[in-house]
Amino acid sequence: MTMPQAGPAFDAAPLTDPVDPKAVGAFAAELRARGASETSVSSIIGIVVLVLMGVIGIPILVTTIVGMVRTPGGSGAAAIGLLVFGGIAVIGAVSGVIGWRRARVTRYRLNRFAQANGMSYEGKVTAPALPGMIFSLGNARMSTDLVRGTRPRFVEFGNYQYTVRRGKSSTTYRWGYVAVKLDVPLPNIVLDAKGNNGFGSNLPASFQKEQRLSLEGDFDQYFTLYCPEGYERDALYLFTPDIMARFIDNAAELDVEIVDDWVFLYTQRRVSTLDPATWAWLFGAVGALITKFDQWARWRDERLLLENPAGATASAAPTAAPQDATGRLPFAPPAGLLAPPPGVAHEGRRLKRSFPWVPVVFLIGFAVFWFWSRSF
Repeated sequence: MTMPQAGPAFDAAPLTDPVDPKAVGAFAAELRARGASETSVSSIIGIVVLVLMGVIGIPILVTTIVGMVRTPGGSGAAAIGLLVFGGIAVIGAVSGVIGWRRARVTRYRLNRFAQANGMSYEGKVTAPALPGMIFSLGNARMSTDLVRGTRPRFVEFGNYQYTVRRGKSSTTYRWGYVAVKLDVPLPNIVLDAKGNNGFGSNLPASFQKEQRLSLEGDFDQYFTLYCPEGYERDALYLFTPDIMARFIDNAAELDVEIVDDWVFLYTQRRVSTLDPATWAWLFGAVGALITKFDQWARWRDERLLLENPAGATASAAPTAAPQDATGRLPFAPPAGLLAPPPGVAHEGRRLKRSFPWVPVVFLIGFAVFWFWSRSF
C-alpha cells in the first residue's frame, strides 16, 4: 500500500477534481453489474416514480388549486393545504434525485482516488467476515465505500453500519474503520481512546475491569488498555515504548482492537470520504503504525506448548531434515527450546465482556421516577 509519507505519493486530487457525467454513469453501471453498488434497483425505480409524479402531478395540482380559488365559494384553506403538500412532495423528489446523483459521484471519485494511490475500490460488502467487535452486532450489516491496499500488507478503509431492533423501533449505528492484516494471530487487546469518549466509553462492548493494564509513561492519559488476564507480559512485549509513542502521536482519537491476526482502528465518523484532510490523517496514522507491526510477527504464545506439546514440537521440527541410515538426525535438537507455532491459546483469544449496568440502572431509576410521579 502506498502511504503519503512522501508528499507526491499521496494524490488527493481525484477527491475534488471535476468529473465527467458519462464516466460517472458508466462506473455506476459497472458497480450494479457486479452487485457492488449501495443503490439498489428498487431505489432507482422509486426515484424515477417520484420524478414522473412530479412532472405529471405538479401541473394537475396547480390546475386544481387555481380552479378551487377561482370557483365561487371555493375553499382557500384547502387550496393552501394542497399547495403545501405539493411543495413538500416536490422538495422530497428533488432531494432524492440530488442525493442519488451525489452518491454516484462520490463512488466514482473514491474509485479514482484508490487507483491514483495504488489501491482498489469496492462499493459494498454485505455482512463482512471480519472478527472485530462491531462486525457481529445487530442486523443488516454492511460495509460501503471500501478502499483497499495490499502493500506492504493488506489494509482496508471502509464505512460500516448495522441496525439494532428493540421491539417496534430500531436504531442504525454507523462507524468508520481501518482493518490491517497482521502476520500472526495475537491476543485480543483493546485500546479505548479517551479522546473520543463522552460520558463513558463510546465502544459498543464493555470489558471486565480486571483486564485493564496500566502501561508506563503517559500512555494511560490517552488510552485504556484491556488484555486477557495472564497476558500482561505479552502486552508489554507488544507495546514497547516506541510503539506506544506511535499510537499516541498518530491514533489518539481512534479506538484500537487487536483480534486474531487483525488490527482494527475505529471511529464514529466516516472514514471513506471525499475530505482530503481525513485521508491524509488516516494514511499518516496507518503509515506510522504499519512499520512497527513487523515487530509483532516474532511474538509466540508459550501456552500453546501446554495445550498441545506434540503439535508444537512437530510444527517446530524441520520438514525435510537430513537423516542417517538409522533414521536419526545428524545433530541433537536443543531440549525445551522449541518455539510454539503462531497462534493464541484459548484464554487469550477473546476478552471477557462485562454487563453494561449503567444503562440498566438508569432505566430502572427512570421507571421508578415515572411511577412515583404518576402516583402523586
